[in-house]
Amino acid sequence: MFRPAIRDWAIAVGVAAALLVTGLSEQRPATDYGLLGYALLAGGSLALVARRRAPVAVLAVTGLCAVGYQAAGFDVPAVAYLFAVYAAVRAGHRTATVAASAIMLAVLPLAALASGLHDTGEAFAQARGALELAWLVAAGAAGEALRQAERRADEAERTREETARRRADEERLRIARELHDSLTHQISVIKVQAEVAVHVARRRGEQVPQALLAIQEAGREASRELRATLEALRDDDTAPPRGLDHVPELLERARTLGLDTTLTIGGQRHDVPAAVERTVYRIVQESLTNIARHAHATTASVRIDCRPDALAIRIDDDGKATPDTAPTPGVGLLGMRERVTALGGRLRAEPRSEGDFTVQAELPVDQTS
Repeated sequence: MFRPAIRDWAIAVGVAAALLVTGLSEQRPATDYGLLGYALLAGGSLALVARRRAPVAVLAVTGLCAVGYQAAGFDVPAVAYLFAVYAAVRAGHRTATVAASAIMLAVLPLAALASGLHDTGEAFAQARGALELAWLVAAGAAGEALRQAERRADEAERTREETARRRADEERLRIARELHDSLTHQISVIKVQAEVAVHVARRRGEQVPQALLAIQEAGREASRELRATLEALRDDDTAPPRGLDHVPELLERARTLGLDTTLTIGGQRHDVPAAVERTVYRIVQESLTNIARHAHATTASVRIDCRPDALAIRIDDDGKATPDTAPTPGVGLLGMRERVTALGGRLRAEPRSEGDFTVQAELPVDQTS
């Protein structure tokens, strides 16, 4: 994080030192602007520290300083301005750089002549202009070459990510098709046959065996689980993206299952990456599903805190799980942890001292790409 800043300072200080030494060694006509010239030599060089953050502004500052110390009698090359040209072209400000450089090529020789450093005005101006033009072209070409190389590297990285994402999508859909083709029919047959057997036994007034009731319930649960799995596998392609705006739907769905749920959103809502929104939705979805299935809870609370640098999620329930009966971490919890970790966040899922369960996650929302 700090290496670019250290490198920028090292370059700025190095250029300043080189220009000051050159200025001290130059023979100059007697003027009253010596201190001003040294200040401009140092100031224009040290401005290079900000060339990454404000390349156009640094271009203007270094150019003005170069004109100033030339007019003050310092026949020192505009090295700091060349660095600024390189940085501005690399940042993509080609038009501004060309315009500023054209002005510099016209003004720098006039400033040097006005200082009285040279007597051969026309010949000096022609030679100096050609040399400065060559250096400016070289600096701009270097900046443009690196900018194009970085752009190609970014495009290659995006292409790799898109290819990997497409392959993952294709594999996910293939798994969904395999599950649907291989399991849906068999589970449906088991569920229907069990329900028919229970219905027939009850109509005859017979006692329904507990094993048959267990098969019926297991068939229903397996059907629900398979349906939820297929929806999750197909979600990114066949369903619209899910995010914070869809969290209330999850709570409403949980209420239909008899779970009293509340939602609290704190802080000021702001734009967050789509991946973070999807992960928040998945955390709430998986947590409420686990509560409904395993916690024997009657209430659940969901709190989402919108912070400037992160989203914090907390889901609590009033279940009566104990360390001996608490569910072991399964695929759902593992999936939550993988999603959160991939975004650079943290996840905690554990029973509290009262016996109920809590899920807490914190997801950074800084745009680092």
